[in-house]
Amino acid sequence: MGRADPRLIDLIGRLIAQGPTDRPPLIALAGAQGCGKTTLAREAAARFGAAHLSLDDVYLTRAEREALARTIHPLFAVRGPPGTHDLALLSRTLDALSAAGPDAATLLPAFDKHADDRRTEADWPVVRGRPSAILLEGWCLGVQAEDAAALAEPVNALERDHDADGRWRSAINTAVAGPYADLFARFDALVFLKAPSFDVVLDWRCEQEAELLGLAPDALPAADRVRIEGFIAHFERLTRRMLSGGVAATFTVTLDRDRVPGSIAA
Repeated sequence: MGRADPRLIDLIGRLIAQGPTDRPPLIALAGAQGCGKTTLAREAAARFGAAHLSLDDVYLTRAEREALARTIHPLFAVRGPPGTHDLALLSRTLDALSAAGPDAATLLPAFDKHADDRRTEADWPVVRGRPSAILLEGWCLGVQAEDAAALAEPVNALERDHDADGRWRSAINTAVAGPYADLFARFDALVFLKAPSFDVVLDWRCEQEAELLGLAPDALPAADRVRIEGFIAHFERLTRRMLSGGVAATFTVTLDRDRVPGSIAA
């Protein structure tokens, strides 16, 4: 994935400096899968002494998602979309980091994607002391709910074939308008890393997968690409929503296909 662009590191530094002084500022980093937000958050946290956590680490447990799949819609068994996160756990963690003193030891939740379940607390990382800021990164942070009429037509085959009555996407939209909007209201700033199009997200996600497997990007087996394409279909509606302007961002950073930032607009 390479290193984060120095301009983006500097941007986060400015946002930290302009933030509140009575608590660590809470800065969100949003963007489609594979856009580089984790790399940016990790490097900025190291540079400025901030705490870094990911929305991915507060997924509901597999058992909790399976319960949602039984009671609301089968697609909620798949982690990622709004409704599959433990926002109460995230809120408690943000509160603890915000109140941390110099001698504090704050546990950060952690999720094992290979096991598709939350790690035990004994395996959670610890932030010691008071962070200069809290950097929260997640693909859908800041997304704005859609009008009900926009939900009527499916955006892809997944919605057409597995959510014909719209229950899944409507439940996601309700979550975005409710508890997720409450979370977003806590942010002191949000930086949106804007992909050039949804089509590039599949390539970026496949590059990530190849890197994890120690392969060259073009060496990823075709079957893996098909599997990943099916997975990111769960994120397509809200990703397109954000790319078309449906995101409450302090700064929008326009990326090219190689993830190189172009304009940075407030």
